[in-house]
Amino acid sequence: MGKLKKIIAINGESWCRELTGIERLAFETVKYLDEKFSSDCAELVVPKNARNVPKLSNIKVVTLPVEANFFPKWNQIHFQKYVLKNRSIPLDFSNCCPYFAPGFDFIHDIYAHLYKDDFKQSRRDKLIRLYSEIMYKRIAKKSKLIFTVSEYTKKTIVESYKIDAERVKVVYSGVSGLNEIDADDSIFDSLAKIRGKEFYFTLGSLSTRKNLKWIARHAELFPNEIFVVSGKPIPSVVAPELQKLNSLENVVMAGYLSDAQVKALMRKCKAFVFPSYFEGFGLPPLEALSFGAKIVISNRTSLPEIYGDCAYYIDPDEPNVDLDALLKNPVASPESILEKFTLRKTAERIYEAIAPFLSC
Repeated sequence: MGKLKKIIAINGESWCRELTGIERLAFETVKYLDEKFSSDCAELVVPKNARNVPKLSNIKVVTLPVEANFFPKWNQIHFQKYVLKNRSIPLDFSNCCPYFAPGFDFIHDIYAHLYKDDFKQSRRDKLIRLYSEIMYKRIAKKSKLIFTVSEYTKKTIVESYKIDAERVKVVYSGVSGLNEIDADDSIFDSLAKIRGKEFYFTLGSLSTRKNLKWIARHAELFPNEIFVVSGKPIPSVVAPELQKLNSLENVVMAGYLSDAQVKALMRKCKAFVFPSYFEGFGLPPLEALSFGAKIVISNRTSLPEIYGDCAYYIDPDEPNVDLDALLKNPVASPESILEKFTLRKTAERIYEAIAPFLSC
């Protein structure tokens, strides 16, 4: 394998987005990679509207004089122009790459390829699927290395695009830093319906794959159970599901919550419920375990691989489940899982994969 005599340019688009699992992975792993890279190996390339850019010791921060508001434009014009001009090798965290300069690129999952029907509601959904499919294929065929977050996702990438499995490195995702924040119990003043009561909690982007249909149907079947649902709608959500949830007396739609508010709810809930029918990794249940919550999760895709025997499993197509009875069964301690899946270890796995390419 030849050594690269080029600087790695880390795509800083995540520093302009709302904080979700992908962005958190980018933020934290870059901080840990800063401990690994020598001072002339890598740089973080961010747009001028980037927020909370870290102070790094070895990774140089380069701010381009443009904003990233429309991310394909940032990725395919501004960032790509920078990479090509400087002959850098990009490192991308967000299921994308500069089309004419693939490098070390993440594919967290190939959801838009495997579940095309979830992207038929609007013209925007169709464009999201089209762009995603182009990026998946380009990364699969041309990137030097592909990083992904589970063996399940690696298998789907290799089988879908007929590529050498050795090019796909499973680095997993993980929890890091969340336990350092203080829980914001004032959320219980805002959500008066759950004050002093037992409740179940679910969190995630309110997209089709998160399977809000299960929550709605289960809440109808068990009207004495209270559910708190947090998350921000995105274009590929099924609108009738949100309407149904908003109409149910035992469902509290909490909207987008801060990490401190989420921590408060996870610490007090009867269990964190995650009925998603498709996940590349599925980070929220790991966060719930780190806060001491029990987790009730789908038995599909990557979730059994990640959570093993420390979770309570449900069929995402079957909402008629007695959760109280289910939670009486014993499950394993999550200690080994929480030790295995940290973002420091994600960064170590990334660096280990990249290191043979480096000359610095």
